[in-house]
Parts: sequence; C-alpha cells; structure tokens
Amino acid sequence: VTLSNPVEKVAYLVIFHILFVLFVWTYWKSIFTLPVQPGKKYHMSYADQERYENEERPEVQRQILAEIARKLPVYTRTGSGGIRFCDRCQLIKPDRCHHCSVCAICVLKMDHHCPWVNNCIGFSNYKFFLLFLAYSLLYCLYIAATVFKYFVKYWTGELTNGRSKFHVLFLLFVAIMFFVSLLFLFGYHCWLVSRNRSTLEAFSAPVFQNGPDKNGFNLGFVKNLQQVFGEEKKLWLLPIASSQGDGHFFPMRALSEAQNPLLANEEQWEDDGIEEEPH
Repeated sequence: VTLSNPVEKVAYLVIFHILFVLFVWTYWKSIFTLPVQPGKKYHMSYADQERYENEERPEVQRQILAEIARKLPVYTRTGSGGIRFCDRCQLIKPDRCHHCSVCAICVLKMDHHCPWVNNCIGFSNYKFFLLFLAYSLLYCLYIAATVFKYFVKYWTGELTNGRSKFHVLFLLFVAIMFFVSLLFLFGYHCWLVSRNRSTLEAFSAPVFQNGPDKNGFNLGFVKNLQQVFGEEKKLWLLPIASSQGDGHFFPMRALSEAQNPLLANEEQWEDDGIEEEPH
C-alpha cells in the first residue's frame, strides 16, 4: 500500500507488524503446545488392569472402576451412571477429559481437534487458540480497512493500474471472507467461555451423579473467564500459559448437600459393597 504521509506510513507499518507478530505467535503456540494427558494416578495399575480384563461380569467391572475412582477427584459419569473409563488408554478419565481419535490419546478438557492448527485443542492450548482467532480477526479487519479506500479509488477511476486493481480486489475479498468466517467461530467460542463449556459439552452435557447438567461448571461470567485466562489480567492478551488449575479438576456450581457428588458417590460405593475408607 502506497502512503504519501510519512507519519501515516510509520503508523500503518507499526500496527501491521504488531498484529502480524501476535498472529504468528498465537498460531505457533496453538500448533506446538502439545495436549496434556491425564497424570499417572489416573492410569490403571497392571494388577487392576488384569483384574478388570479377566472379569467378564459387567457389574463387577463397574465395581472395580468405582473402587479405583473413589481415590480420584472424579465427579462426572457416563450416560448410564458408570465411571468414565478409556479402554484404549487404560485410564479413568478426569472430568472434562475425552479421547481424541486423531491424536490417539486422552486430552484434558478437550474442546475439539482443529484441522486449522493440526492439533487437539484442550486445557493446554485453549487460551492460545482463542487468542489466535482474535488476532486473526483483527488482522483481517485491519487489512480490509486499509485496502478498502484503494478499492474505492479504483472503482471511481482515480487509479487505473489494471494489475494493481486485481491485487487490491483479491486482497479485499480474501480479507473479508476470512473475517466473516472467523467472526462466527470466535463469537461461538466467546459464548462457550462465558458459559464455561467446551465444544463437546455444548453438544453433549456432562453427566453428574444427579444427572446431565449443561451448566455444571458454570461459575459466573468473571470466574469463567479466569478459568481460561487466569487472574492476572496483564497476561490475558498474551499467548502465555495462565489458565487456572492443572486440567484434572474443575470447580463446579454450588450444589445442595443432598445433591453433592461426593456424598452421592459414597452412597454408590456403599451400594456396591465397597468398604469406606476415611478421606
């Protein structure tokens, strides 16, 4: 873009390169931040694995899983009320953890597998992915805005260079096309963050001991933001890890004592005939 005013030219280049650096930085972090897998305590021991696989009765298998899970901070269940267990990874799934068939691993707080970055979006890189969408959106908007006045000049006949006209039209079209696409995608993920849901949870509500609850992890708008971006606001706009927790446990909405998953779990263990141990 040709600018006659030196100050205008410097301002354009500074803003352009700032957005470009942030765009590349967040894209890089989204790609090369590997998904976090559950810790060792969620994996079955060899003895438990043998006992589980050699047992043919489903009800006894459920009891074995419940016995293992009682030592873990696990509150969500399968649709049938059983412990969430991954046969391929041989582990008890932490809350909000899902198995990615593309990555072939269980990913903490999995959101989705993104073909744009060829990586699984989860607890470790969800903040980076959101920032990537935000800066991509601003980048496209800035390019479209700076090119638009030249599009108007070519349209009114002030500039007649045919080759440049094609470049301006192409750049404007691509910038607007990506801007519109990213606007819907970014808006959807902003809505998910405001409700403290993942993409998977938006389509299938997490199941707690007292049934499915799509708002089970919704702590309120501010706390939901802090879950993803952290409490240090100065780090919110930078692709630096600041999300709360370690991805294995997430605070839940306050439940009444009668609906407390911990108490419900203990009742379930008693029904299964498992002896109680002091916590």
